[in-house]
Amino acid sequence: MAPLRERLSRLLRPRRAVGSGESSRLLPQASRLAELPYPSDDDNDEGLLVEDTHLPAAEQHPEEWCPVPPKPGAFSHCVRYLAFLWNLLFLLLGLLALGVGVWGLLAKGSLQHERLALLGSDPMLLFVLAGLGASAVSLAGCLGALRSSACLLRFFVGAVLAFVGLEVLGGLLLFAARRRLRDALRAALLLCLLHYQQEPDLRLLVDEVQRALSCCGLGSYRDWESNPYFNCSAPGVQACSVPASCCLDPLQNGSVTNDQCALGVLRLGDMEAAGVVHLGGCVVQLGAWLRGQAGSIATGAAVLVLLEAAGLLMALKVLADIAPGGVWG
Repeated sequence: MAPLRERLSRLLRPRRAVGSGESSRLLPQASRLAELPYPSDDDNDEGLLVEDTHLPAAEQHPEEWCPVPPKPGAFSHCVRYLAFLWNLLFLLLGLLALGVGVWGLLAKGSLQHERLALLGSDPMLLFVLAGLGASAVSLAGCLGALRSSACLLRFFVGAVLAFVGLEVLGGLLLFAARRRLRDALRAALLLCLLHYQQEPDLRLLVDEVQRALSCCGLGSYRDWESNPYFNCSAPGVQACSVPASCCLDPLQNGSVTNDQCALGVLRLGDMEAAGVVHLGGCVVQLGAWLRGQAGSIATGAAVLVLLEAAGLLMALKVLADIAPGGVWG
């Protein structure tokens, strides 16, 4: 448009005096150029507006489709650091449990080829599994809070919800099957009794239970006859005996444990054995002890659930700050 106006101005500008004939030739040309339509500024504006209407809505109003997340405040930063420290604490506890479990398996040689068949009944396996689970979930929570990773925080939230659901389900099943708890307890103690010599952890557990509750065996001290080492037909020196933890006075000279205090007690009658060992079994006494500790057990479970809920709420707060579009999307 600008070159056309310049050309017109040059044509209309008087350079020199011309004759009447020459001016008569220039005037029709100028009149034709003046009659040509020139685009105005309003037309340009309208064209720009029409072109703008064809742009995507996200390009016309980017602030509406891609909102800038608000800057976290002091409370959000505090929650983020608390979530990190909370997960760090449980990460350390999980690594501690994992280390104890691996150390126990290695110390007992449970990972050797000939003992792998008994690995499923090893109590140290519970420490390994619990430590692995707690460490993995807590590590995801730590890194998610530290790096503001929505993916890791969503994994942490899902894992904690799964743990809480399993704990609640387990508590409900125990409450519903509380009448069968004695049978399950008897089966567990029988397994400990049969593997008393093979598993040092089970031996320690059985000895502690029998000393603390002043009991012996499952229903009576004669249950130890089912153990292949304490059976009277066994060839070893422990035949017809029971563990020293069954003795009324297992200490010799008041300081040293006498491992042979119950030697040959299964050959004696009940009246004579009553002066050496505890005659009553541990199933009834352990059941009574568990019923007496029901309040403490419920309190501990409630505290555990509250701790998990606190970590869950902190993770949800951090996730809401870094992902305003939604926790799961």
